[in-house]
Amino acid sequence: MQLVLNQEQEDLRASVRKFFQEQAPMAKVRTVVDGGPDFDRDLWRRMAGELGLTALAIPEEFGGVGASQIERSIVLEEIGRALVPSPYLSSAVLAADLLLATEDTSAKAEFLPSIASGEVLAVSGRGDVTVSSGKLDGQTGPVLDGASADIALVQTDDGIYLVDLADVAKTPLVSYDPTRRFARLTFAGTPARRLAGDHTAAVAHAGDLAAVALAAESVGILARAMEMAVEYAKVRVQFGRFIGSYQAVKHSCVNSYVDYELAYSVVRHAAWAASHALEELPVAAAHARALVLPAAFRVAARTIEVHGGIGYTWEHDAHLYYKRAKTNELLLGESGQLADRLSL
Repeated sequence: MQLVLNQEQEDLRASVRKFFQEQAPMAKVRTVVDGGPDFDRDLWRRMAGELGLTALAIPEEFGGVGASQIERSIVLEEIGRALVPSPYLSSAVLAADLLLATEDTSAKAEFLPSIASGEVLAVSGRGDVTVSSGKLDGQTGPVLDGASADIALVQTDDGIYLVDLADVAKTPLVSYDPTRRFARLTFAGTPARRLAGDHTAAVAHAGDLAAVALAAESVGILARAMEMAVEYAKVRVQFGRFIGSYQAVKHSCVNSYVDYELAYSVVRHAAWAASHALEELPVAAAHARALVLPAAFRVAARTIEVHGGIGYTWEHDAHLYYKRAKTNELLLGESGQLADRLSL
């Protein structure tokens, strides 16, 4: 087991971080927050074309780079750190992983190259959807980036169906996290293609990878929120002293650092398991989801507290990290079965 990043992986982190610092500053994030486009399509094209991020974890035989989950986790950490508004999680992670987890080689060969290139935006969802004669009826639950998507992988009791969304009704939903967009998809006799294979196993494996991905993004959120708190504690003066000199503020920052070290280690192990020890993945993914996602929210909440009154304002960025962390914590639904996986 190797949990320390090698030089090539550190170089990947540095280049991705620099790219987001220059091309996706908080001013661009605020454009989405203030009601602008769902995401910056020029940024998305550059993420796909210049950096090849959308192809990173897709096998070479399907037009991808063939990198491991470790490299993808690094990218997701940087996306979380910068709160990049993009369909990376929905298309290049959730949908791509679900399609890869199926046994439908034909569908993989047809759609994964376009997902890898960023030309096609894919999403995945489930809900109250029925199937009759290869056609779907009903509605999904909230689908991340559903309003911008070209195709969807819809989970039903009968299997996983691939749907062209060109003529599907998409209802935008108000999200707690203003840096992300959700929509509900409505099907009315919509033609769909059933993907081959054991859909139960595919959904389970894709769900484990989704937990690792969200944990990685949450580590980035946690790290940046912690840095914001420490930076502010060093410069804010109250009652003639820097607030970082007060014991309560020190303890808050130290607790956040402890959360970060534990969360980072758990993500490194989960990403390694997803790449090199699939038999360990279900437990590693459950561990990541149970520990990292709540930790990111705790740290984001402490950051708002350290900032005091200004931390509660719309103009300050602290609430954006707080809301992204909470959305990540809830994105995969109920976590009641995690204890069963982790209990000995």
